[in-house]
Amino acid sequence: MSAGMEGAVALEGVTKRYGAETVVAGVSLAIPPGEFFTLLGPSGSGKTTTLSMLAGFVMADEGRVMLGGQDMTQVPPRGRGLGMVFQNYAIFPHLDVAENVAFPLTVRRAPKAEIAARVAEALEMVKLTGFERRYARQLSGGQQQRVALARAIVGHPRIVLMDEPLGALDKNLRYHMQVEIKEISRRLGTTVIYVTHDQEEALTMSDRIAIMERGRIAQMGPPRDVYEKPETAFVAAFLGEANLLPARRDGDAVAGPGGTRLLAGSGALAAPQGLLFVRPEKVAIAPAGGRTEGANSLPGQVRHASFLGNVVRYQVEVAEGATVLCDAANGAGTPLHAPGDAVRLSWRAEDSRLLAA
Repeated sequence: MSAGMEGAVALEGVTKRYGAETVVAGVSLAIPPGEFFTLLGPSGSGKTTTLSMLAGFVMADEGRVMLGGQDMTQVPPRGRGLGMVFQNYAIFPHLDVAENVAFPLTVRRAPKAEIAARVAEALEMVKLTGFERRYARQLSGGQQQRVALARAIVGHPRIVLMDEPLGALDKNLRYHMQVEIKEISRRLGTTVIYVTHDQEEALTMSDRIAIMERGRIAQMGPPRDVYEKPETAFVAAFLGEANLLPARRDGDAVAGPGGTRLLAGSGALAAPQGLLFVRPEKVAIAPAGGRTEGANSLPGQVRHASFLGNVVRYQVEVAEGATVLCDAANGAGTPLHAPGDAVRLSWRAEDSRLLAA
């Protein structure tokens, strides 16, 4: 294996069937060394099965699994040299923290001095120095997660797979662990393939995201690109909140609710009709006679206002009974709109796209 290929991951047309059901259908992707890559999707989209084929727990019916430039399709898990972090942590209750972290090295019969040094290094990275002699029952959920992470990195694997590792943690602890996992992966130069159904988690941690739908990759790219330039209505709706308004092509513009002439940004699909996409935070709201921003403008009436702390989310009814969500920053001096108020919504052309219905 050449040094430049260490940590590289590739799937070439991998397919997995269970009876008549195809759960992963011809997935291909290439992940360069050191990238934090996330498989994101709803339950049943095939993301965990894809990760299991990478790990060797599930064998692909078609295609190839390439790790570090080598074909590992038929190699069992133990021979793939991967680190793994599971949702349930899989900590051995009869072993203390140090013994749990040391387990991969113990199985490989590494020298005792090397094991001790690497365990100390891993525990320092996850901030568990001093916890060596504690058992799982004496640890919080966050501490158990750190033990699982330390065990995954103790052998300095070039590739680490993570399957919903933060699912059991509360929101604040999840955020702190997201930051720590990303920082550790950068320090070690490790390639991470991460599975989650949490959109915010994927956006926070990933260098690239692959959104899966029914066993296929619906879209793949950097978080901001996928979020702001979705290629399908499924991607737009799954990755955060999205307004999807019935619309049709009208020359170089789009006819929106009530036939209002609107502009869609470059790169929008050339569909004759479909759904006009715009994110709620891209929509500005003003009183009916107030100043508007952007090329697109729609009159409407506030139906509901929700205080979410840093933003106020408005549900505004526009022509033909269509509803538009608008997130307004809760800033100093920002006027509030009450249900029943007549308002005008506006947004920039480049913040919207016409997607196939």
